[in-house]
Amino acid sequence: MNNRTSDLLNSLSESATIAMAKMARELKAKGIDIISLSLGEPDFDTPEPLKQAGIDAINANDTHYTPVAGTVSVREAISKKFKRDNGLDYTPDQIVVSNGAKQSIANIVLSLVNPGDEVILPAPYWVSYAEIVKLAKGVPIVLPTSIENDYKIKPKALASAINKKTRMVIYSSPCNPSGSVYNLEETEAIAEVLLKHDNIITISDEIYELINFTPKHASLAGIPGMMDRVVTVNGVSKGFAMTGWRLGYIGAPKWIATACNKIQGQITSAPCSISQAAAAEAVASDPSIANEMLEAFLRRRNQMLNDLSGIPGIKLNQPMGAFYLFPDISGLFGKSFNGKTLNNSDDVAMFLIEEAHVATVSGSAFGTPECIRLSYAASDEILSEAARRIREAVSKLAI
Repeated sequence: MNNRTSDLLNSLSESATIAMAKMARELKAKGIDIISLSLGEPDFDTPEPLKQAGIDAINANDTHYTPVAGTVSVREAISKKFKRDNGLDYTPDQIVVSNGAKQSIANIVLSLVNPGDEVILPAPYWVSYAEIVKLAKGVPIVLPTSIENDYKIKPKALASAINKKTRMVIYSSPCNPSGSVYNLEETEAIAEVLLKHDNIITISDEIYELINFTPKHASLAGIPGMMDRVVTVNGVSKGFAMTGWRLGYIGAPKWIATACNKIQGQITSAPCSISQAAAAEAVASDPSIANEMLEAFLRRRNQMLNDLSGIPGIKLNQPMGAFYLFPDISGLFGKSFNGKTLNNSDDVAMFLIEEAHVATVSGSAFGTPECIRLSYAASDEILSEAARRIREAVSKLAI
């Protein structure tokens, strides 16, 4: 039997976040006390009113196929949310609901990117961006940033990266993995560059909108002139603790929404009707429904920054959103333990899981190989113990 897989599959990397989470689970199954700070999932339950909306949909027998783009009711609710929270006028026929924001992004890229088209990815970027671009046979162009500027792209650097082959820019705010948040002035500066290029579509990934420690979220599509050049991606996974419900959505120019509807119709069709009902209730809710999580994540961020500060070789900044720290750990490169030298962030991540029994994710998966990602979506006690273990393990490294 020929077990050959396709060249397309073989060109893709395994998701580093999923791989590390799998390793953590396997070690736990062997009885090893692993603290996993590897997955991007809120450690909260879905709010009761949202669960009840799903239960009500089941009891009402809303269990049949829906339109590919989603029910009218969920798209109307999302349309109202965009207007209420972001000042964006997306009509229901400009909205496509998908099986998570990951599918939303894949729909956009596969609908718009041709082989050889370049897609600019400010680094650090979410692990799946580059792989989705490869699926479309596009070319990921990594635009480096640094911890000194809180991992945000500078307008001049963005302008320099654009050429005739550039078809798309994908960025997120708040950002996974860095927690960076672009304020209105910074968002306007990015828009000023993009407005000079009519052929470029920008994906603005705003899935962490409700986990934002700044006074106000800024949507790129809200900048004058940008509405027809931006696809806004969001969903219910992060802000409403609904990761398992798998529900993401886009607001887009009508022609892009139509394209995404077409490609989704040939791959998955519509997402689960029950999830759509719960999501409609979620986006119709006052954003303050996420305040309990927001307050907890802010407290935990401050705790982790305090607990990890002063460790030689680890450089920290203060993220302003999401629930991650993204320290620069290049100061640990060249150090060794038990005869093994740490040469890169992959080595550091393996050292921490083997010696400290703390699972993190190497920054190489996010296009920033001098860093690691730590999620603080865990209890205060677990985070305190994780920081203690990391500090102790690093103290054992030899120059």
